[in-house]
Amino acid sequence: MGEAIQTQAVVIGAGPGGYVCAIRLAQLGVKTLLVEKGPLGGVCLNVGCIPSKALISASKLVTQIDEADQMGITAGDVSIDLEKMIGWKAGIVNKLTSGVGQLVKANGGTILHGLASFTGPNSLSVRGEDGETTEVTFESAVIATGSVPATIPGFEFDGELVVGSTEALEFTETPEKIVVIGGGYIGMEMGGVWQRLGSEVTVVEYAERLLPGFAKDLTRPVAKKFKHLGGKVMTRTAAKSWAPRDGGGAIVTVEDLKKNKMVELEADVILVTVGRRPHTAKLDLEKAGVASDEKGFVPVDGAQRTNVPHIYAIGDVAGEPMLAHKGSKEGEVAAEVIAGLPSAYDVTGVPAVVFTDPEIASVGLSENEAKDQGRAVRVGRFSFGANGRALSLNETDGFVRLIIDAETEVVLGGEVVGPEASNIIAEIGLAVEMGALASDVHLTIHAHPTLMETVMEAAAGALGHAIHAVNK
Repeated sequence: MGEAIQTQAVVIGAGPGGYVCAIRLAQLGVKTLLVEKGPLGGVCLNVGCIPSKALISASKLVTQIDEADQMGITAGDVSIDLEKMIGWKAGIVNKLTSGVGQLVKANGGTILHGLASFTGPNSLSVRGEDGETTEVTFESAVIATGSVPATIPGFEFDGELVVGSTEALEFTETPEKIVVIGGGYIGMEMGGVWQRLGSEVTVVEYAERLLPGFAKDLTRPVAKKFKHLGGKVMTRTAAKSWAPRDGGGAIVTVEDLKKNKMVELEADVILVTVGRRPHTAKLDLEKAGVASDEKGFVPVDGAQRTNVPHIYAIGDVAGEPMLAHKGSKEGEVAAEVIAGLPSAYDVTGVPAVVFTDPEIASVGLSENEAKDQGRAVRVGRFSFGANGRALSLNETDGFVRLIIDAETEVVLGGEVVGPEASNIIAEIGLAVEMGALASDVHLTIHAHPTLMETVMEAAAGALGHAIHAVNK
């Protein structure tokens, strides 16, 4: 058994919620211990947000090169060195994860590697890889253990034929045929990567359409581009089973619910992306008296407190939306509350981004959500096809939509599908959070020619005096 540790605060999990929380705690003078069983940075930095976006960027470049002849550029055959690409991606991950440890220590925090489990309301045990156990006592604890991929019956992960997004980031060869089960953001992001790198990708989605969490007109350009590049989509289709294929790979049996018939699909790899579930296994929450709901989430109040007042939960384990930036914000709030500051998780809008081709982003209220609240709304929409910068980039699919209160002109929300949607949404998010008026956005001079002008134009459209679009 290792030496016992006493600390004011312990943070369990070093993902984008946990490590941010630990750094903020240390900055505020709280003696802090950060416990992590795997690499620092959690899922996001190691096998999620960062590495996936690296491969997305690289694979999109392949498509851009292929389409460069429209600009008068003939690039010839594109050669892909997959081993080098995966190595480049790993280098980015290593740079960021090593920085996490440096930041925690530089701010005065301590890091302990191992698997944590509660032994009481003020104690936990941390078992290292060598089997040695360290007992930790604490005044406050923050649960930041994140989430893990969900599965469906008959498609449990085996790491070879049936894989999740983690394995899909490490393929050493481009699979000839991939069946993606789940047409949500992970499925469309990772399916898009391997499609652009040469795989024949078929997406199987149970819902009526891809990306069912977003408005239909936002997802339409993504589905169109995916199919244009050779992707296949089967909606209202249920994955039923799979069997080994002679010579390797698998035969996947799915049910076309529209036609009420079974279909067999060939696959070299089955990529299951049906969502994620909170990760609290082996944490022994009950020994600390911490409650969780039927889905495994740990309920919290506006200060991130669980039902045990000195134990907090942040990030994916604390509930939807499962977004890294939401977890980071919650981590700061929990740290400040523990340090005695008047802090709370009080946000008007959390941006959601899908790095498909083209990208999708949203923040605040949609038009339907605003109407459901009984609000009278006005909507401004501006197409990238009418934006000079988008035309010069040869990326004209999509639009920006701004939703405002018809009476007060306050910006309630916005949605973007198109080039750099992930960046454009930040301005709309700021407008939503500060309660800006559409006229504030419109009267702010936006540099020309830029993609950001689309937000200004959408604001003008919502006010009824768009310049570069027909007012309706």
